[in-house]
Amino acid sequence: MRDYLLTLCVTAAVTYLLTGPVRKFAIATGAMPEIRARDVHREPTPRLGGIAMFFGLCTGLLVADHLQNLNSVFELSNEPRALLSGAALIWLIGVLDDKFELDALIKLGAQMISAGVMVMQGLTILWLPIPGIGTVALTKGQGTLLTVALVVLTINAVNFVDGLDGLAAGMVCIAAAAFFLYAYRLWYGYTIEAAAPATLFAAILMGMCLGFLPHNMHPARIFMGDSGSMLIGLILAASAISITGQVDPDVLRLFEGSTRQATHAALPVFIPLILPLTIIAIPMADLILAIVRRTWNGQSPFAADRGHLHHRLLEIGHSHSRAVLIMYFWSALIAFGTLAYSVHSASMWIVLAVVFLSAVGLVLLLLPRFSPRAPRWAESFVPPRYRRRKVLAAESAAPVAAAVEGPLEERIPIPAGVNGSTAIGHRSRFTDRRKAGTPS
Repeated sequence: MRDYLLTLCVTAAVTYLLTGPVRKFAIATGAMPEIRARDVHREPTPRLGGIAMFFGLCTGLLVADHLQNLNSVFELSNEPRALLSGAALIWLIGVLDDKFELDALIKLGAQMISAGVMVMQGLTILWLPIPGIGTVALTKGQGTLLTVALVVLTINAVNFVDGLDGLAAGMVCIAAAAFFLYAYRLWYGYTIEAAAPATLFAAILMGMCLGFLPHNMHPARIFMGDSGSMLIGLILAASAISITGQVDPDVLRLFEGSTRQATHAALPVFIPLILPLTIIAIPMADLILAIVRRTWNGQSPFAADRGHLHHRLLEIGHSHSRAVLIMYFWSALIAFGTLAYSVHSASMWIVLAVVFLSAVGLVLLLLPRFSPRAPRWAESFVPPRYRRRKVLAAESAAPVAAAVEGPLEERIPIPAGVNGSTAIGHRSRFTDRRKAGTPS
């Protein structure tokens, strides 16, 4: 555990220290795209944060290779090299996309090629634990198709959820933490050496996200861009593939005894099949809903819009920070709830705790519907979100009319969004680019 924590801290430190210079490099090279209709931020923000994250990955693997207890991962398995090869390719495509806006089909092809590179070097699914059947060995073709599909789905799920400051990095960090605990338990508790690579990948992934988050929290100073979102998505998928398709459930020897006892004891064995899906449950649900929504509207599945889950949270009245924290909460509940069930599957307290926390999450989700309204005599002393809508509408009618009907040089920019905190809705036609406090 000490060596894993050292690798995590070094990865986080390198990522954190490099993000500042990378931000200056992104500004100097013009990697600051204009604000798009679906964006939430109000000012152009540099991207290319994935550069710092990639060098954090390289540093983490290099440090682990020189640690006595982790060096065996590189000697007994080719998976770290396979991960680095696929990550380098997908990162390079992401950097080009952050700068030149590549076509979606080109990125999709690069994702498949990156997955294929990892498969060629041995990072692939060899078998699957199927409830009621047992361990099913896969052919080479089946394993390759399943591996590529899992990599592509995970990368795009993480990429789709990267819409708010700190959202993707935080959710992936939570997922990596849950996965690390489960993989470490298999490696240390059951002495399964095949789980060591997945444990290392999860620790490095946590370090990358933790090092980048201080620069990416609202208001973000830099975005990870596709170079970062596709990179962490690929590492998350590689961890899932390593432990799902490489660890043979039969080595746990939980299928002894009667049929009922064997079935009950084997429940934790099937968690490797379920946990990779639960840790990306929120991003995957967002991905599926986006594809259905766009196809239903006659659009391309790759067409960008503002119908993602985080956009909906902003639209119903949540602030930027609260929307991110709500997504964190649900991701942690699903991932760590599944992890706790894998450890104590017979405990009813775990089920009750998950149900209770789900109820708390629903209350937090609907919190804007229960916002208190101040009495009319106190409306001038409270923030606008606590005033009555009629008063707000009356107060905003005059500025809007002046902005639309007045001369061009006297028009007032109309702020967009809910309580001025988001970009949901129509954008201002006249954007004031001056910073606060500058003379007119």
